[in-house]
Amino acid sequence: MTLISSSNATHKIASLKMCFYGAGSMAEAMVRGLLDRGLTEPGQISMMNRQNAARMEELTARYGVNTSMIEADKSAMLKEADIVFLMMKPKDAAEAIGQVRELLHPGQLIISVIAGMTIRTLETLLGKPMPIVRTMPNTSSTIGLGATGVSFSAAVSQEQRLLAETMFQAVGLTTVVEERMLEVVTGLSGSGPAYVYYLMEAMIAAGSELGLSEEAARELTVQTVLGAAHMVKATGENPAELRRKVTSPNGTTQAAIEKLDANQFSQAVISAISRAAERAAEMGAEIERKATS
Repeated sequence: MTLISSSNATHKIASLKMCFYGAGSMAEAMVRGLLDRGLTEPGQISMMNRQNAARMEELTARYGVNTSMIEADKSAMLKEADIVFLMMKPKDAAEAIGQVRELLHPGQLIISVIAGMTIRTLETLLGKPMPIVRTMPNTSSTIGLGATGVSFSAAVSQEQRLLAETMFQAVGLTTVVEERMLEVVTGLSGSGPAYVYYLMEAMIAAGSELGLSEEAARELTVQTVLGAAHMVKATGENPAELRRKVTSPNGTTQAAIEKLDANQFSQAVISAISRAAERAAEMGAEIERKATS
């Protein structure tokens, strides 16, 4: 790859062939984001999975990308790609990589979206020195509002870093972290949408139990969460400060916050995120044991 700067990374991406091994919702989100942002053309993208022909036909019809269920075609897609996205399920990853690693070469950039698989494990499975980008996106990437943590192996050049960051910015916000922090990213933003949905479930249930129709409770909850997130982003203020501004002494909000504090709301959230991060590390260790045994 020739030397590039951040200002022309988007131009460089358009010239590169990409192959997505794995064609689930996250792979589709990436493809849609790349195409919607005009970073590349459908003809530069190939997608494959192990056996779901109907899914391949669906993706070709929807986006015009290259797909095939013929093994020789899939091998050619992998060999010819400049960037290979590994997006298979963690339980299938080691076997799948083992089957195709001879098709891959050090001139390619490997981008992994395999939850829990460390760069070290992936290097072992590939069996050759290759530049590897490990990522942890979340499901909001499917609507272009994702939050993705990104880490790089030592072999990734500055040019390749810019390319990877630019591509993931097509589906939301990207934050570069040390690899050991990706477990924290998993606990915070990777699983984070579920925490917000859980809160929304409780708010909707409360509104319904107190007499609102379920539809009204849902609409009010959705708009409240949306508005609160936009307030933090638009004002740049600390959430704690915004909370204080709407918490009048002896008012309704203070009464509610006191009830949340009595039930250790903040500590429960911190403990939940900590446990999610811990579980991510456990899963990574399990994957490494299986992959290297």
